[in-house]
Amino acid sequence: MRKLLASVFVVAMMAGCPAAYAVQPDEIMADPAKEARARDLSRELRCMVCQNQSIDDSDAPLARDLRLLVRERIATGESDSQVIDFLVARYGEFVLLKPRFTPHTLLLWLLPPLALIGGGLALWLYSRRRANNSGSPTDPSRRLTEEEEARLERLLAADTPDKQA
Repeated sequence: MRKLLASVFVVAMMAGCPAAYAVQPDEIMADPAKEARARDLSRELRCMVCQNQSIDDSDAPLARDLRLLVRERIATGESDSQVIDFLVARYGEFVLLKPRFTPHTLLLWLLPPLALIGGGLALWLYSRRRANNSGSPTDPSRRLTEEEEARLERLLAADTPDKQA
C-alpha cells in the first residue's frame, strides 16, 4: 500500500511540475501573443549543437541566438512561415525538427511506412510458407505413393537382422 501511495505521489508531483525550458527571462517578449508564437516556432526548430533538441529546450549559446533571432523576426511583423523560410535558407532543412514534405525529402518520409509494409509482407509470406510445409502426416498431399511405400518396406526388411530362435 505504501508503494502505491508513493507511486501516486511521484506521478502527481511530476504532473504538477511545469516543463523546464531554456528560455531566459530577458528573451521573453512583452506581447503574450507574440511570445506564444515565438515559443511555438522554437519548438519546431532544431538546435544545431544538440541536434535532437528544440531550441526552446536547449541551453546552447547557438540555440539562444536562434531564439533571439526568431523573436526579432516576429517583432518586425514577419509571419511564422516567413521566419521558418528565413531560417531554412540560412541553415538548411536540417534546422527543422519535422522536415517538409518535398521531393528531396521524399525518401525520408516514405521509407518508414515502406519498411513497415515490406516487413509485414515478409512475415505474411513466411507464415504462409511455414503453414504449407508443416501439414499433418495424414494430409493426403504428404502421403507416400504406393511405389515409395514398397521401396520403404524393402529397405526396412533388408536392414533388420534375421531373427534366431
